[in-house]
Amino acid sequence: MKYWRQPLDKHRFQVPHGIIHVIEERCKGCGFCVEFCPKEVFVMSKRTNSKGYHPPEITDSSLCADCGLCALLCPDFAIYVESSDMPAKDNGQAE
Repeated sequence: MKYWRQPLDKHRFQVPHGIIHVIEERCKGCGFCVEFCPKEVFVMSKRTNSKGYHPPEITDSSLCADCGLCALLCPDFAIYVESSDMPAKDNGQAE
């Protein structure tokens, strides 16, 4: 949903952007990253890794706000996020 009102100092702030890396062979398909991502960047993929689990798939990495929640919640340390200088894409949702 896009709001018609915007903060007066919106131009002074930039939402950080992260580059997501998923190590698919470490993943056991728990789905924590898919469930708890605030920007809904992940979905469970149809393909399987060598262990037979469905790793997460990144839908749109430009939406990542570099919060690091996915890396923090991953029990297998299969996800890490790099900070990027490029600002995140505005998808019309309020922060």
